[in-house]
Amino acid sequence: MPQRNFLQYLTVTAKGLAMGAADVVPGVSGGTIAFISGIYEELIETIHKIDLGFFKIWKKESFLTAWKHYNLSFLLALFTGVFISIISLAKLITWLLEVYPIMVWSFFFGLVIASIVYVGKQITHWRLIAIGALILASILSYLITIADPIGSPESTWFLFLAGFIAIIAMILPGISGAFILLLLGAYTAVIGIVTQLGEGITTLNGSLFISAFGKLLIFGLGAILGLKMFSRVLNWMFKHHKNLILAVLTGFMIGALNKIWPWKEVLQYRMNHAGKNIPFIERSILPQNYEGNPQILYAILFAIIGFLTIFLLERIAVKKVDSSQNSL
Repeated sequence: MPQRNFLQYLTVTAKGLAMGAADVVPGVSGGTIAFISGIYEELIETIHKIDLGFFKIWKKESFLTAWKHYNLSFLLALFTGVFISIISLAKLITWLLEVYPIMVWSFFFGLVIASIVYVGKQITHWRLIAIGALILASILSYLITIADPIGSPESTWFLFLAGFIAIIAMILPGISGAFILLLLGAYTAVIGIVTQLGEGITTLNGSLFISAFGKLLIFGLGAILGLKMFSRVLNWMFKHHKNLILAVLTGFMIGALNKIWPWKEVLQYRMNHAGKNIPFIERSILPQNYEGNPQILYAILFAIIGFLTIFLLERIAVKKVDSSQNSL
């Protein structure tokens, strides 16, 4: 693992800030940002390497030796940036979703459309098994979006499950952790919890901080377990059955478009932690059936902006690959 000085670790933290910003927005993958910024392989290798051997080295030699052996300064610098970014942006996203829901969901819709194109283009051979996997994944994903939620998005076991599944985004470039949370119906709840944590810190409200931190800890434990269980399997699948896994990812994103359709009709509300009624079960409707101003022109504009965001990130990634190949 590379040895870095303080300024180099600050650069890693800056890359973490970019990854955190991506992880808050459905459709933009933190894994893609890690790939573009040149730290993806080191991140995956470092995570794979972490095991209980850390304590053996600590006991036999020293804590500092174990820390250096497992490249934990890299992870600390990176995830500090990710944490700061998520905390900073969560409140903004929450506010935007409340005040400008159609524009925000349209932006997300454009992001995911572009992600479908981006991931789908990487499928090199459209064999029957890949086509079948795409269709089945699309149907399954759509059925998940219309099914009644399996639990309250803020319940302990549901947060653990959401973290367990959403961590896939850190392993595979091209799919967003926020997108998976959307698919599970946990996105607004998790963003709300992060917002509470930020408010608890800024207002010095201990009870609010402890409540939010406890929920995020449960989410984080699920993510850690999911990372250790999925990382080796998914990386093996990506190396040996790349077309199949890409077809599944593309299908999941196609089916999930229903979840981020900007125009919704609320069928059932639920009460959140603050005692406020918020949408619980919704269904997609046509803009002309939407109660209130459908803002169609704004929706189209922000969907295009979202699409172009992924397009530009893809251009940067392609240049990154080309330059690295030319340097060999």
